Amino acid sequence: MVIEMQQSRLMKRTAVYTVVFAVCALAVIFYYSTHKLVVIADVAQDEVVQSAQEKNSADGGTDDPKQDTAYDLQDENAVLFAQNGQEMNYFCIPLHESVKAENVAVENHYMDKELWVSISRTQDAEVYEDFYRSQGVYGNCSAVVDGYFENGSDNFWLKFKLTDIYEYHSIFEDSKLYIEFVTPKEVYDRIVVIDPAYGADETGAISEEMQGKDITIAIARALKKKLDGTDIKVYYTRMDDSNPSDENRVGLTNAARADMLIRIEVNENEDTKIYGTEAVYNSRFFIPGFGSIELADLLEREVVTAISGKANGLIESTQEDVVINEATVPAATIKVGYVSNGQEAILLNREDYIEKIADGIYQAIMTAYAE
Repeated sequence: MVIEMQQSRLMKRTAVYTVVFAVCALAVIFYYSTHKLVVIADVAQDEVVQSAQEKNSADGGTDDPKQDTAYDLQDENAVLFAQNGQEMNYFCIPLHESVKAENVAVENHYMDKELWVSISRTQDAEVYEDFYRSQGVYGNCSAVVDGYFENGSDNFWLKFKLTDIYEYHSIFEDSKLYIEFVTPKEVYDRIVVIDPAYGADETGAISEEMQGKDITIAIARALKKKLDGTDIKVYYTRMDDSNPSDENRVGLTNAARADMLIRIEVNENEDTKIYGTEAVYNSRFFIPGFGSIELADLLEREVVTAISGKANGLIESTQEDVVINEATVPAATIKVGYVSNGQEAILLNREDYIEKIADGIYQAIMTAYAE
């Protein structure tokens, strides 16, 4: 009898909890539907650079990430910062009433310390221009230096210069975009910076058929495909044919408070018989436990294993190794081979060999976190 009474009470409690849960769930659904609150997905710079370049070359538009970052535009294009006394934790961007959540994308151009808001145009460009000449942003603007608006071929852009490197939480509600700025470490437990060396006019070591800058970016892109499937946040100093300054490359690493910095380079030598893989470690900044020399050792071992190659050993950084020397985290450069060596140059021009190098770097990163 006692057991039956206990079972009856348990069933009643379960029923009550079920009803309460259902009511709460309906209330949440009702709230979101009536308030039209939608989370806007953020897009990282390494995901948008290539598409922006392809778009610009295809239609001759003005969406060029290199030309659009100058803040010396006319005052009439400046975004207003409203002093309306509205105190909140969010940076608030008013949107034209015609703009829907699906028309909005937030792009994190972290290498430039910029936030780009893209609005797919459903009205004439003049409609948005007039709107932002009278409507200002407001709320928590402490992370924002200034901003401007401009028209692209298909989109209307709002571009803001920031004080530092941030991640974002973005919400669309009642024709407003609310953005909360957070540091990378507030969002991610594990952070890595990958630095493909060279770019633009700095070609790196070259052979008859290839340039060092193309090899390093190919490795970075292959590595990205592998790391995208992990919970590691990875920042890339470049994913196109740009050439960020050494200051900006190491600045990204230090600002993000990354766990490690891995720079990718190629080698060359007047003696064309020399070949093999080397790793350079930051000899100027000692970190107890897992430091730069341990990272360099891991990189060389894993890459050499992956390519079944020759290890040339670890090398202390010199004055020329500015990026890893200035890093305040474990930092090392993996020099993946000599393009001056005929046989190694042929290998470095093969996609399957690039994949093996990327796999070696990937294994080094995963091993570092496992230790």
